[in-house]
Amino acid sequence: MTQKRRSRLVPDVDFDRDGVQHGYVRLFHSTHDSAYGFIPIPISVLRNGTGPTALFVSGNHGDEYEGQVALSELARELQPADIKGRIIILPMANYPAALAGRRVSPIDDANLNRIFPGDPDGSVSQQIAWFITSELIPRANLVCDLHSGGSSLMYSPCALMTRFEDAERTAKLREALIAFGTPLAYIAEPAQGQGADQTLGGVAAQQGVMALGTELGGGGTVTPVAADMARRGVRNLLAYLGILPERARVAPPAPTRVLGVSPDAFLYAPENGVFEPLAAPGDMVTAGQPACRIHFPETPGAAPVELAFPRAGYVLCRRVPARTKRGDCLFGLGVDA
Repeated sequence: MTQKRRSRLVPDVDFDRDGVQHGYVRLFHSTHDSAYGFIPIPISVLRNGTGPTALFVSGNHGDEYEGQVALSELARELQPADIKGRIIILPMANYPAALAGRRVSPIDDANLNRIFPGDPDGSVSQQIAWFITSELIPRANLVCDLHSGGSSLMYSPCALMTRFEDAERTAKLREALIAFGTPLAYIAEPAQGQGADQTLGGVAAQQGVMALGTELGGGGTVTPVAADMARRGVRNLLAYLGILPERARVAPPAPTRVLGVSPDAFLYAPENGVFEPLAAPGDMVTAGQPACRIHFPETPGAAPVELAFPRAGYVLCRRVPARTKRGDCLFGLGVDA
């Protein structure tokens, strides 16, 4: 950011006060139903003296729930005496979307994780993005943005990071990735695209702040395995930073398997139709192996289109809804890194 522009959002917590505070960030929003009302974005701050700051975010996409469960528990269970430093928790970052259970906001139809750094004078989602960019990230030593596949994808639960050209910076972030403690993790290439420079993690990286993400399941639901990974992972990161004592760290059941993900690792639907998967998250596949069929029940005489995997790899994610459109992501693959 070349200049500091003031956020219009007003938090009712004091980031520099010791203790535990649960409150709201007020985004004033005048509507037909509420002329002088505000959107109450939940926030919790735990602080005990000086030390590192961890910023945990979930509900960036409103239909991704594992992080919302884990961070709500973290805010409720931790006490200031347990920690050294500060924890900022934003469990429903895009509150309108999270309340509606939608990936994007029902107010402005915006995908919060594709509009960073945001705009202090923009739409509701743009104002939320700017508040996080300008008020929360600069306070943090590490940002963890908890995602899953949402309503349209199911992932093998994993943590993730982006590789940097700076090898030392990449190695340091990889330490944090391993510390999170998921059995599976992946490292994305900087050129992966999909608005990477407009994500929360991308903006944090631009500010020199360590940023990790997750893809903890999905399908519009919460599984016990993914929820437990989120619970364990956020506490492990706090121990890694020294905010929690080292004894709080819980080792994963197996060493973390680290995969690489490149832009050619995704398979997309070439036609509208009904998606029949022939592989599942967690499968190892080979180049040319049948991946799925697209059926056309509206044209009974038409043969299905069979698609093959473009390369060998580990199936990280798979589309959930059977009805699909041209351009929908059907599979994502990773390879051992």
